[in-house]
Order: sequence, then C-alpha cells, then structure tokens
Amino acid sequence: MSKTLRLPGLIDIHVHFRDPGQTHKEDFFTGSSAALAGGVTTVFDMPNNQEPILTHEKLLEKLEVAKQKAVCDFGLYFGTDGKNTDQFEKVIDKVIGLKVYLGVTTGKLVIEDEELVKRVFENWPKNKVIAIHAEGEKVDLAINLGTKFGNKIHITHMATKKDLEKIIEAKKNKCNVTCDTTPHYLLLTDTYLTQNPGFGQVKPPLASKNDQDYLWDHLSDIDCIASDHAPHTTFEKQSANPPSGMPGLETMLPLLLNAIKQGRISIEEIIRLTNTDPQKIFDYKQDKETYMEVDPDEEWMVENKNLKTKCRWSPFERWKVKGKVKRVFIRGWKVFENGKILANQGFGKNLL
Repeated sequence: MSKTLRLPGLIDIHVHFRDPGQTHKEDFFTGSSAALAGGVTTVFDMPNNQEPILTHEKLLEKLEVAKQKAVCDFGLYFGTDGKNTDQFEKVIDKVIGLKVYLGVTTGKLVIEDEELVKRVFENWPKNKVIAIHAEGEKVDLAINLGTKFGNKIHITHMATKKDLEKIIEAKKNKCNVTCDTTPHYLLLTDTYLTQNPGFGQVKPPLASKNDQDYLWDHLSDIDCIASDHAPHTTFEKQSANPPSGMPGLETMLPLLLNAIKQGRISIEEIIRLTNTDPQKIFDYKQDKETYMEVDPDEEWMVENKNLKTKCRWSPFERWKVKGKVKRVFIRGWKVFENGKILANQGFGKNLL
C-alpha cells in the first residue's frame, strides 16, 4: 500500500479563466474546479478578458464574479494599455500585481509605444509586482525600465535559452527580477506544434529541444512554474486562425511528480517553484492548513473526458503519469476528494 504524501497547496501565478466575457471557454467555477483537481489552491487570474480590466469599475465587476463562483482562493492582476495610470492608486489594494504585455498574445493589451511603457513603470507602486509578457529585445526593455524605476518585475513564461540567459545576467546585476516557466515549455517542443497545428499554438511559441534542455538545466535560476492555463474550445483550436493558449491546471502537478522519477526535479524543487517562491515574490503567506494529500505511486492516464476544465482537452492527453491528488484542503476545509469538488461556489477567497 502506497504512502500518502502531504504537500502544500500549489499557487499558480498565471491563469486565464475568461470570466467575464468568454465563459464558453472557462469560468471561475470550472477553472477553480480544475485547479483543485490539480492540487492548486490559489490562482492569479490575468486581465486580458474580452473587455480588458483597465479601470477600477471593471476590476470591481470581475472581483464580484470571482467571489460568487470560485472554489479555490484567488488574486487578480490589473491590466494596462499605458493610458490608464490614473487608475493605479484606485486598484492597488485590490490586485496581486499589474500585467504588462510587451508581446502579441490573446487580447488587445500589447503596448508598442515605449513612452507609454515608461509611464507605466514610473507610475506603478514599487511595492507590487509588474508581471510582464516579453520576448527577445522586449526582455531587455523590461529589465532596463525595471532597474531605472526601481520596480519589482516578473518575466512570465520563459521559453528560450536566450531569454532566460538575460534574466540570469540581470539577477547577477542585482535587478529586482524574477521569472517563471510552464510545464508545456518543459515537456513539449516545436515538434508538437508541427504535429498538432492549432492545439500547439501558444505565446511565446513552443521552442526547440535545446531551449527545453536549458530550462531543465537551469531550474535553480527559475523562480516559479505556472500553468499559463489558457483554455479555448476544440472548435476554436481547429479553426483556420486558432487562438493561442492551452489548458494546464490539472496536469501541472502530476507532470512534475512524473519528472521526479526521471531524475529531472526533486520534490523540494517542486515546492519551491509552486509554493514558497510565489509567496515571497508576491509578499503573502499561505494558511498552514491549505494543503493536499497525494498518492505519489498511483499511475494513471490523462484523459480529456475526465478533465474539469470547461474546454475538456489537454495537450498531454494519453500521457501516463505517476502521482494522484486524493484530497485538497483550504484553510482546514476539505474541498476536494477522490475526483469530487466538495466546496460550494463562492468558497474561494480573494487574497487581499
């Protein structure tokens, strides 16, 4: 009989629940249910909704939706187009951080005018994180502005050797910068995109095996692993112009546990990357009674039909993994057991 392993609840600092606006893809209930199934007890949701979260009013509307539906705890990011800096002081006590898009992705929040980018870095309060979508030379821009204005910056979804090298160098130069990567960059390469056009479409794009190996070899230089859970329907992904993104909340932990037996990661590193470092970066403390119980020896297969995400597909379908979430507790309350959600909608709390 296998021994149950107790782990702290995962903190996923990068999800897209599409709520409000595109709830045919996901909503706060289905998304947070998927989180619990994957041992994730806290999610940070991005602001690139169909109507971007650019005002205090829009933020309050989204907060109300989350409070009514979430079954796990959550934090929200605020968005910016570079022209809404007058809103920053109004929202600062209600958001986990600011999201800045310096590269093309889902939504209409890419800031191309560098003067507007400077305005954002200059005006955003220095005690809260700016999470940044940046690739290539835009990573240099983010690092330079973060250094100039004294911001706490976090470069999200590192995919390539070149970009991670820039982060490593910036850390050596005492820049207040952190970064994350995702399971799909650690486990899929551009070959998957070639074989699965549409479903393999993500931003940044899946990279080479050489890039992937560099990420694994430099996990100690990466601060977090996040899912970048970005659901779209199979119909949308099979279209002539598929949107970027893939779901990942339910598979992140089992895939990482699977990597232990392959000698690529340790349980201590998993805890650091999905729990302790996120708390440090975003300056909060998780309740000690928020944890999960995992059977580390149970083998199972990822199957689309069993997923709780509304989009009901995974790039890891048919993958055999080892390690099954059995029970999840938030603030001492049992919220998930043997595949069933036990919490009522609205149980999840805003961190702020």
